[in-house]
Amino acid sequence: MAYWLVKSEPDAFSWDEQVANNVEPWTGVRNHQAKKNLMAMAVGDLAFFYHSNVGREIVGVVEIVRAAYPDPTAPQGGWVCVDVRAVGPMPTPVTLARIKADPVLSDLALVRQSRLSVVPVSDAHWSHLCRMGGWGDGRHDGPGVPSPGLIVVPLE
Repeated sequence: MAYWLVKSEPDAFSWDEQVANNVEPWTGVRNHQAKKNLMAMAVGDLAFFYHSNVGREIVGVVEIVRAAYPDPTAPQGGWVCVDVRAVGPMPTPVTLARIKADPVLSDLALVRQSRLSVVPVSDAHWSHLCRMGGWGDGRHDGPGVPSPGLIVVPLE
């Protein structure tokens, strides 16, 4: 299993919309490195859902439920998307300011490659960020930590 962080501007697509829709295609990625990251995702991988521009914080976790396929929103093809399912909100959103202030996270891709909308997250960074957000160490057998495939957000 791998871990990721995906960014969305909340005025374009927010965590609340992800929760309401449950499974959504992660479309609109138009950067070649971010595309490579999407193509590396596998079903069962987990990703932090990050609000960019407004909020600038990790607000939830999604699970990859469909591997990369052609992005139907791409006008000229060649781009991919994945389908993600809401797993659960971060009990305490983790702000970019807190991330940048933490020396443990100085080499996190979100900090080093701030323009990329899809970045990998190491196991150590995943655990650290989960602790910062109130989810134990982020391992699937820890107390209060959602497991892949387990939906902990209300579906209405």
